[in-house]
Amino acid sequence: MSLLDLFSDVKRQPAECVVELDNEEISDLYPALVEVVVETDRKQWTTATLVLETRRLEDGNWTVQDDDRIKPWVPVKISAVFGDETEEVMRGYVREVKADYPAEKGSAKVTVTCQDDSLKMDRLHVEQPWGEDGPTTDGQIASQIIQRHSLQPDGTPGEGQTVQELNQNSTDIRFLKRRADANGYEIIFREGQVHFGEMRLDAETQATIMVYAGSSTNCISFNIQDDGNQPDQVAYQVAADVGTDSPPVEVTSNLRLLGNEPVGGASGLDDFTWRPQRQGINDDAQMEAIAQQAANEVSMKIKVDGELDGSLYGHVLRTGEPVGVDGLGERYSGTYYVDKASHKFDVNGYKVTFKLLRNAYGDDLADSGNPLAGIL
Repeated sequence: MSLLDLFSDVKRQPAECVVELDNEEISDLYPALVEVVVETDRKQWTTATLVLETRRLEDGNWTVQDDDRIKPWVPVKISAVFGDETEEVMRGYVREVKADYPAEKGSAKVTVTCQDDSLKMDRLHVEQPWGEDGPTTDGQIASQIIQRHSLQPDGTPGEGQTVQELNQNSTDIRFLKRRADANGYEIIFREGQVHFGEMRLDAETQATIMVYAGSSTNCISFNIQDDGNQPDQVAYQVAADVGTDSPPVEVTSNLRLLGNEPVGGASGLDDFTWRPQRQGINDDAQMEAIAQQAANEVSMKIKVDGELDGSLYGHVLRTGEPVGVDGLGERYSGTYYVDKASHKFDVNGYKVTFKLLRNAYGDDLADSGNPLAGIL
């Protein structure tokens, strides 16, 4: 299959990549499109890279870099088409355009770097006091910031901490990221909506990744690291303004189990407890939130990296949501959480490299009463 076939309107292939710039599909530029890579990470902003071949015309202009759509701040949307179904991979804006003119003129190329909607929240430096008219919550602050950028909250934002006289002295996205970190929250931009809150382990499980499943296999590789050298709980201590610090408080994960039996614990051994640095914080709520986030993160002792054939999978693997995995046996099959996913469209088709997390053992996909739960 040629790259033209992959991006063509005439020959629709499974997992065809559709790119829109300035709200129009770039059909005329598909023959020049070498690859599209979208990087998604529940702890970082989603970015995309478009690589296009370019050539010089008789009038001295170039086919790509002189196109009015190839410039910073043009809206961009990238989707994957599976037959009659279209699923969005990312949307945002062009952040940077880089043109390379090597010695061999035929090798000239243009690289277009894009970022999700968080980019437009990073333009204006804002000085704003929050809570001066009365106590407010991080969730209320997040809602106001999200809506003033013509975006919508994805569900109800996490309430977070109650704050008084909190001063913002940064761009909206940098301030929102700091509040997310203070609460152990994720910020995920998707389809014009923003998730500001805890890990969504209770979200609907995505289509199942099939490993060693005969003709149903859609997974190219799946590598598990089950790390027992991780703490089972976190202890924190609040710094005292005067006198003796408060006694340590132990915190365990409050995440739901992605399986039937929790990972961790060693019979006959001492408790495995980790104590993060206090960093001079004397706010009990903030220190508890930091410790809770740490306890939740270290509870994800099972870590996976792998690769999907996106065409066989038939869906866009979304970060920050659970996904089913089958074919690994009773111990490791079951529900996982998507930490990262890198989507790549090129002459070889549509491939997805991913990182998954899990905090439990046991195949829980059949527990819902449907032995094919998660398989679409």
